[in-house]
Amino acid sequence: KKSGAHNHVYCQRAASNMKRAEQERRASTLMDPTATPCKGLGIVDFLKDKNFLVTGATGFVAKVLVEKILSVQPDVGKIFLVIKAKDSLSALERVKNEVMNKEIFNVIQKSYGNGYKDFILERLVPVVGDMTEDNLGIEPDVADMLLKEVDIIVSSAANTTFDERYDFSLEMNTRGVSRLMEFGKRCKRVQLFMHISTAYANRQIHGPALEKLLHMGDSEAMDIESEFNLAKNTIADIEAEVADFQKSSSLDVIDSNKMLTQRMRDLGIARARKFGWQDTYGLTKAMGEMLLVNERGDLPVVILRPSIVESTFSSPFPGWIEGHRMLDPIISHYGKGQLGGLFADPNTILDLVPVDMVVNATLAAVAKHAGKPGIHVYHVASSVANPIKLQHVVEAIFEHFK
Repeated sequence: KKSGAHNHVYCQRAASNMKRAEQERRASTLMDPTATPCKGLGIVDFLKDKNFLVTGATGFVAKVLVEKILSVQPDVGKIFLVIKAKDSLSALERVKNEVMNKEIFNVIQKSYGNGYKDFILERLVPVVGDMTEDNLGIEPDVADMLLKEVDIIVSSAANTTFDERYDFSLEMNTRGVSRLMEFGKRCKRVQLFMHISTAYANRQIHGPALEKLLHMGDSEAMDIESEFNLAKNTIADIEAEVADFQKSSSLDVIDSNKMLTQRMRDLGIARARKFGWQDTYGLTKAMGEMLLVNERGDLPVVILRPSIVESTFSSPFPGWIEGHRMLDPIISHYGKGQLGGLFADPNTILDLVPVDMVVNATLAAVAKHAGKPGIHVYHVASSVANPIKLQHVVEAIFEHFK
């Protein structure tokens, strides 16, 4: 018994000494940035001198991605931002107003002070382009330069309106991805095509949604080219119908445009439900993935599928979100007394994920798969690993305003 007690005390002391040694090691690591006992994927090292081409650059996720890259690796190469604008000056103004002057960049701005503008503009390069046009609408000389310089392509542009006109959604979410892939395959030194998709590219299914590729023919009777033709022919039919209706009524141009828009929205929802998706957004994002799988050749590809992307958890600071999106309308209307309650199952799982975690997963996947053959799918979601029920969200909102 004495021996056992002695061993117990000895083990406690040994554990205490090990804990103290670990704390000292961590402290020395924090004081000395070069002390890296575990390099992990080497994400920061990988980012050095890499040139990125980013679409959807003024969007929510892309802004946080750009901020993260600049904050962790200031020695990154160029980050080319595809911007829809009439000319290069207009594109630069959009980058200044919609990217670098946003609150999300405040931490970097404080770090660099008066040198912030020069630091940013040395690295962020606006490129006038349009995902709905051939060759991405990029001027030939600019395109030639990009084809020689780009290392990583991040496909973040999307039309995220759930019930958008079918033709508009197809052009951006499906054809746009195909156009970008075609451009990427011509890049001389590209190492990876990173596509930001959505968890809702998975059809409505019961049970777990797996990290599996979507292939043409996965949904019975669906053919992507036929869908393009259907949208085109439907527009022609509706326009003819509206023209005939105008002749026999007082319907003006504005009303006819509204009629066309509504009919095309209805068509998108109908096609989505027919093939097993909830809405036009999910269907057209899924078709974009299918084209990637079919057209990528030997270009390494990662498809990232985040669920409902919400405000930042911690980086660069907690709680940043752009605009009035996702859960914000419910939260603000409840806080103002305009929403007394919700008719819903309190046990419903809301699959929420902070945007900075989506960005971290994006950069980790880039570092892991760049330059390596193959195509990989990652879900960035919480409903399995860390589920939150609707009831808990409502309780949190109530406690906050109380």
